[in-house]
Amino acid sequence: MIRLATSNLDIAYDDRLIVQNLNIAIPQGKITALVGSNGSGKSTILKTMARLMHPSAGSVLLDGRSIHKQSTKEVAKQLAILPQNPTAPDGLTVAELVSYGRFPYQKGFGSLTKEDRGIIQWAIEATGMGEFTDRPVDQLSGGQRQRAWIAMALAQETDILFLDEPTTFLDMAHQLEVLHLLQKLNEMNNRTVVMVVHDLNHASRYAHHMVAIKKGTVVGEGTPAEVMTPDILREVFNIEADIVPDPRTGVPLCLPHALAGEPAADKALADSRPERILTAAGA
Repeated sequence: MIRLATSNLDIAYDDRLIVQNLNIAIPQGKITALVGSNGSGKSTILKTMARLMHPSAGSVLLDGRSIHKQSTKEVAKQLAILPQNPTAPDGLTVAELVSYGRFPYQKGFGSLTKEDRGIIQWAIEATGMGEFTDRPVDQLSGGQRQRAWIAMALAQETDILFLDEPTTFLDMAHQLEVLHLLQKLNEMNNRTVVMVVHDLNHASRYAHHMVAIKKGTVVGEGTPAEVMTPDILREVFNIEADIVPDPRTGVPLCLPHALAGEPAADKALADSRPERILTAAGA
């Protein structure tokens, strides 16, 4: 089932066209990863689908209606977005940050209701942030901060969650912490997750659906096995790569070994192999 899709979408910065005639559909209840090289347009697409940017032509459809023609509060009850590197005011606590997620449900200058407070507490507990409820956000580690922001998005009670490079600047442990959380939210709550991911192997491991983008155009779309192929990676990232199955899960893993179109690099790699060196030495 599809709730969110683009139809002949064009996106431009001033007079520069970034995305042209884009048609993609986001599977409901699945994790979708947008992948591509820097400047490919993936973050621009995410922002436009999340209603942070306006298209120059075409439309983003939510339940068959143009998302840009729906009211802000109406959309905010359907989807939440975590942008790149969000920042909170100094001294703002986790509980206060998460409470902002209830804004779409408040009327006028109304205060938080008992239901709001219950949902805020649920979001904090669901993200493992219970012990940090009263801790200022600026005193948390990188992974904890990301979980606090995700908790705010959860407090919106939306079925769709957008994340723009949620693991940027995090170390390996914190990256896994955030990705495991998103996987759990998808599996337990059937949430649709759409995220821009730099690490191809993270995308393959955690996403059900991948969209490979080059210069604002979809080059490959489908399961990780359908998108993580040498041909698609060559076209999108200009790399030569071996694709091998993950020994634990069987999903495809990317092992890049050279830039595309550089046979000299391949030869240098071959000449550096131990057996080649031993043969040249007469061993």
